[in-house]
Amino acid sequence: MALGDQVYAMRDMVGVPGVYEHHGIDCGDEAIIHYYKGGDVPTVTSTPRELFARGGRIFVKSRSLAFLPPIVVQRAKSRLGEQRYDLLTNNCEHFANWCKTGRSDSEQLAGFGLQLDRYNLPELRQLIEGTARDRAPEEAITLFHDALGNIASAHQTLKREYDTARQDIDTWQQVAAAALERDREDLARAALHRKVTAQKKADRLTQQLAELVEVQLTLEQNRQRAAT
Repeated sequence: MALGDQVYAMRDMVGVPGVYEHHGIDCGDEAIIHYYKGGDVPTVTSTPRELFARGGRIFVKSRSLAFLPPIVVQRAKSRLGEQRYDLLTNNCEHFANWCKTGRSDSEQLAGFGLQLDRYNLPELRQLIEGTARDRAPEEAITLFHDALGNIASAHQTLKREYDTARQDIDTWQQVAAAALERDREDLARAALHRKVTAQKKADRLTQQLAELVEVQLTLEQNRQRAAT
């Protein structure tokens, strides 16, 4: 590891070890800047490497195109204290990628998705439980494969809906501000009402993705049991 490296450590989820990568930027002084979740609110913080690693290994993310190391660290330090963590648009990987390459994206999220027009989450959980108990192993494996394929297919749908909701939030906030400047409190109240509606939709979509991760893990575990 060296100054400006994008690094990551594997994190557990719902008791399953090594499920996802937690990213940060190495400052070259035994410290790593990352979205630290040890407090009440996730915050971009500089922490010792040992705290970042949590007893595990730290890996370096290879990048073919990236800013010079001092610039990477400068970009990371410019966001110290930030508390705008968002699973869909501003998670630890978004942050580290932005520092390293200027692109705020998350490759890990592309692995999660669900065809929500075919399944809702409670029904999918019932399918999982029924399949695990009632199906022959060969048939169960096929059904698990199909369900995992569904999970891998709809992240883009969720993300588009989420992005639209976030844009609506910003738009209605601007409309409300403009209305107040014109002393139109009635229009401002209507705009703020629409903003609240968009915020609720964004919160719901965020929760759907979090539940989706849990569903995928359950499917993977049950698939492995069915195969043995």
